[in-house]
Amino acid sequence: MELAETSKGKDFIIRNARMDDIDEIMRINRLTLPENYPYYFFVEHLKEYGLAFFVAVTNEGKIVGYIMPRIEWGFSNLKQLPTLVRKGHVVSIAVLEEYRRKGIGTALLESSMRSMKNEYNADEVYLEVRVSNYAAISLYEKLGFKKVKVLKSYYADGEDAYLMARPL
Repeated sequence: MELAETSKGKDFIIRNARMDDIDEIMRINRLTLPENYPYYFFVEHLKEYGLAFFVAVTNEGKIVGYIMPRIEWGFSNLKQLPTLVRKGHVVSIAVLEEYRRKGIGTALLESSMRSMKNEYNADEVYLEVRVSNYAAISLYEKLGFKKVKVLKSYYADGEDAYLMARPL
């Protein structure tokens, strides 16, 4: 499935990731995030959850962003009583710096969340984000995510994370 998106005069396509995209996805991951994963991790997620794993591609064919999810069973992050639910987990999302603030992150998240719900029957979605990542937090809040709790020393460097979630 390919979705054409146009935002702020910049054209890009959101499409499902393919195996031959992994090297470029890993390059974006290493350039933009301190949390890096081995090759097999990306491959496993693409094989298992490929219908919700997307890349953003410019009109020139350059991959400039990705979203890597997984689908899990677990206790709801949103309901008061302990309730087992199927939930989407945004494991990693990144957009190259020079392509940020063009709607690409929003389009990646919306595409993945739609697939989590429609293809994997997830009831809610969650993610972790550094408490200092104000731009990402703002994006997630704009898309309806709420801060659920603080995860103390979540990252390898000791920084806390917010666990953020929203219903699908």
